[in-house]
Amino acid sequence: MLPQEKVQNLIDRHRKLESDLSSGEIDKKKYAEISKEYSDLNDIVKQAKEYLSYKKDTDDLNNIINDKSSDSEMKEFANSELEKLKNNYKINEKKIKLFLLPKDIADSKNAIIEIRAGTGGLEASLFASDLYKMYEKVSQKKKWIIEVISISKSDAGGLKEIIALIKGKNIYSSLKYESGVHRVQRVPDTETQGRVHTSAATVAVLPEAEDLDIKLDEKDLRIDVFRSSGPGGQSVNTTDSAVRITHIPTGIVVSQQDEKSQIRNKEKGLKILRSRIYDYERQKIDLERSKDRKNKIGSGDRSERIRTYNFPQGRVTDHRINLTLHKLEEFMEGEIFDEMVENLSLKAQMEELEKINS
Repeated sequence: MLPQEKVQNLIDRHRKLESDLSSGEIDKKKYAEISKEYSDLNDIVKQAKEYLSYKKDTDDLNNIINDKSSDSEMKEFANSELEKLKNNYKINEKKIKLFLLPKDIADSKNAIIEIRAGTGGLEASLFASDLYKMYEKVSQKKKWIIEVISISKSDAGGLKEIIALIKGKNIYSSLKYESGVHRVQRVPDTETQGRVHTSAATVAVLPEAEDLDIKLDEKDLRIDVFRSSGPGGQSVNTTDSAVRITHIPTGIVVSQQDEKSQIRNKEKGLKILRSRIYDYERQKIDLERSKDRKNKIGSGDRSERIRTYNFPQGRVTDHRINLTLHKLEEFMEGEIFDEMVENLSLKAQMEELEKINS
């Protein structure tokens, strides 16, 4: 059972924000922030009021049921309403608990997505390319902006690695469950015997860190410059424009060579480095909070096999929630991506609720 004080605080806060917004005296910078909080509370305040009035409402109905002067029709109606009330009480309690769960401050951030070909040779690089195209299509449908930071192509026209920044509303919350190993089962174009091959690609999704999130001290950085090279090792630049940045305290290393300008490569490299350090610090905190985090949805474990794309059977399976969608083609086109995200998000919320209740 939820503490009544906590539930009442939601109602009081909603009332205060409503008063503040109607006063017209709010600073313009704070207006958007307060409006968002008010909008969020709007979604739960009705349930909070119903939850608090539950005891009084049930008492009133029980009085009717136990009143000898009440006719049978009235008692039947009261019994029916009491059953509805009990069901709504459980639903409202669950919704309020979910609302009160600690918010991930990174959820509203942009995201940096890193896709790398894994086991499976050239076929793995083609699958890495297919995954990136899928995220591109999802971005287009949602009107997100996607910017390639770094790209390394394979001889087969696939991708050895690609790093991109995706910008929009609540990007990280939509993509954070994509981190892990994605496995594909299909017949490659080069396969003459029609045999199904298995290959994989890894995906890492990091919240974009801003200067305020991570302060980089020059003395903690070692910056090396070198000559850019293309596929096969051939030189693509006659100057030392490529940059390798090492964050000495964490040992995190970022290399960037896509731009002809050393300054631009350094800027891009620092953007990736800042986000990787931010993600590293977040994971350290999360591991301290929950020693069994690896068993949880969204653990961020890059080595965990999270999903299988089986082309001969036309299905995609997420192993963390045992969900199989027999709509692989639509999934790769970004059509039903939200269905997967919603199920993953719900499972993660349920796990958080279990921790609170245990």
